Amino acid sequence: MVSMKTGNTPHHPGATPGHDAGHAPSADTGGTTGTGRAARNAAPNRRSWRVVDIVVAAVIAVASGVIFWAWNLAYAGLSPAFAAFPPSSALVAGMWLFPAVLGGLIIRRPGAALFTELVAATVSALLGSQFGLTVLASGVVQGLGAELILLAFLYRRFTLPVALLAGLVTGIFGGINDAFIFNWFPEYTLDWKLIYVGLVGVSGLVIAGLLSWLATRGLAATGALSALASRRAHQEPVA
Repeated sequence: MVSMKTGNTPHHPGATPGHDAGHAPSADTGGTTGTGRAARNAAPNRRSWRVVDIVVAAVIAVASGVIFWAWNLAYAGLSPAFAAFPPSSALVAGMWLFPAVLGGLIIRRPGAALFTELVAATVSALLGSQFGLTVLASGVVQGLGAELILLAFLYRRFTLPVALLAGLVTGIFGGINDAFIFNWFPEYTLDWKLIYVGLVGVSGLVIAGLLSWLATRGLAATGALSALASRRAHQEPVA
């Protein structure tokens, strides 16, 4: 069984300051204390994946893949609703983006956003997607969008603005992939393609960013994330 406190509780080696003058930090140490050394030693643990992280990330990814598969079917039925302005279909594209941000916010380990999005896409493909194996490439591109934002903040900040930015960039990456790389819409003019990319970004910001952040806080409040680095997400500042 993996300890719920692994790599999160600082350890204070040595005697309590004031009880053993021979172990007190000297003036020429540059302010280095036992706590500082422990913090540096604990830093790699915040980046390393544990068994519980892998298991939870896999559960999120598989569940998301099933949602992808169901949404693929629903999306086909919604197509007539966007007939008046086809690029507006991008407003619901966030449903294919949320695992990247949700996985990153919950697991809080390097690679979590990319892992959850790619595995979710793989599950969707295995269950049967009308987009075929191209969803795997889409999973990589979309996952990288969120991953790069979390990396930019060194996997230390998981506030609402960071989540919204991760969702936005995931959407932009996904929109560019759809409109320009795979060119799913050859009938679109350049203006329409740019509008599509922008609307996917908005959808990513709201569905993948905002809703994933709210879901993370809600799950943390129930205690469901007690073994993870995000267990106190509901107590963290919004910004």
